[in-house]
Amino acid sequence: LVLLDGIRIGSVTAGLAALEQIPVDQIERIEIVRGPRSSLYGADAIGGVIQIFTKHGQRNGGITPSLSITAGSHGLAGGQFGVSGGDSHAWYNLNLGGEYTSGFPACRMGAAEVGAGCFADDPRNGAYRNWNGLLDAGYRWDNGTELAVTGLRSKSYVEYGGSPYGGNRALEEQRVAGARLSFAPLDPWKVTLSAGQSRDLSSTAYQGTYYGMYYPTTATGYTRSRRNQASWQNDFSLGSNQLLSAGVDYRQEHIASSTGYLASTVSDTGVFAQYQGTFGRNEVQLSARHDHNGQFGNHDTGAVAWGYRFNHGLRLTASYGSAFHAPTFNDLYYPPYYGVASANPNLKPETSHSAELGLSQQGEGWNWALNAYQTRIHDLITLNDVYYPENISQARIRGLEAQAGATLAGWRVQGYLTLLQPKNDGGASDPNDGKLLARRPERTARVDLDRHFGAFGVGATFYAAGKRFDDAANRHHLGGYATTDLRASYAFARDWSVSARLANAFDRKYETVWYFNQPGRTWFLTLRYSPAAH
Repeated sequence: LVLLDGIRIGSVTAGLAALEQIPVDQIERIEIVRGPRSSLYGADAIGGVIQIFTKHGQRNGGITPSLSITAGSHGLAGGQFGVSGGDSHAWYNLNLGGEYTSGFPACRMGAAEVGAGCFADDPRNGAYRNWNGLLDAGYRWDNGTELAVTGLRSKSYVEYGGSPYGGNRALEEQRVAGARLSFAPLDPWKVTLSAGQSRDLSSTAYQGTYYGMYYPTTATGYTRSRRNQASWQNDFSLGSNQLLSAGVDYRQEHIASSTGYLASTVSDTGVFAQYQGTFGRNEVQLSARHDHNGQFGNHDTGAVAWGYRFNHGLRLTASYGSAFHAPTFNDLYYPPYYGVASANPNLKPETSHSAELGLSQQGEGWNWALNAYQTRIHDLITLNDVYYPENISQARIRGLEAQAGATLAGWRVQGYLTLLQPKNDGGASDPNDGKLLARRPERTARVDLDRHFGAFGVGATFYAAGKRFDDAANRHHLGGYATTDLRASYAFARDWSVSARLANAFDRKYETVWYFNQPGRTWFLTLRYSPAAH
């Protein structure tokens, strides 16, 4: 599940968020909460939540401009310009940006022969153009009441691998708008009301036809999806170390398309509650939620978590939770393609139960953490060999994650290691029982190195991933790979800096999806003007 300033985003049809359409320069921070979170957020939070927070304006009483210009490989050119400001009560941030790249061929040659990748041998580059605008503003009264609004509009023109028999040009647009009002009717009681809408629009065109930058003159199809959402949350302070939260939220999803989906609207209403408390060295969290889904009826989820703080920054945690994930419109209702079924209206929602045990410690300039977990997913939705969605009766994912960081001889070193055992556990009736789940490597590792020398900064990231399989039957093997990224920056004047990055420095060739290319060695150079508060 992906949230932008608290607003759920992502395609209603495919279930994926178009992260590439969010301007990176305007992201303040990203918070990732792993594990089942359906007891708070409902459907789709089966594996965790990614919350993206955009930048607020500087409350320095003036107007602060910002600027960045980027160039790079594959004809990359882009820029962002913004103004922000505010005072002790109000703030605003307005940003406009754009980007162009000529791209590279999306599919490895030979895809048409084996029926993989984009099912076509198209050696042309996949160009990409994007324009975006973002607005964030708010006002806080003396009594603590706060009103905040967020708006994002992003439009992209995309070329991708295709053939004369299928669209391979797309005009895509994402619109997000939301508002949040928080106030305290009584001293221990805080109310937060929020409402928002996210829209995704897409039009496609055939290869070779003229495609205008803003509107296609000849389109083969269109899809327009809309998600309306609203939430009422109440937070009750039960003393200095206890908090009770309860509320209700509503979500309606609608789709209009030239492909003729067999259904167009679905809604979900959820009621939730969470308790958080600290008792001496113990920390407790309890949560529960009831959802009524217009397609799949009622679902109850819950979670319990406990933590204990030892001396010297050592912390032990344990948690257990349940979650569910509803099939997307494409999974359920996409119309037949040339007479071949491509959707399964009999799909069941995924349900899961997860348990996790963790141990961590943090000191002055160093930290480490170790987490072991197991998730059992019932009715996991996957694609079979002919790309038809179906349920796996049961899957089991076991994992061990380790991380450690320290400052050594002036270098900040942070390392991560994940060992994963993602298996089909469908039993004797499933021909793929015991096989690895598709596109999940069993081992991944990452090391980040960074250091500053006055106004100069240098760094590197080393990443490695083990083998994986592209299909449920484990016939199409994708080998492991390792990449190295290098970076440097220089603050050459007050508020001015230049940064450079070399991604995949050793030009490793690899695939994470069968017959889809990954970029080779690429470089990026950015000039940035970003005044700090003075």
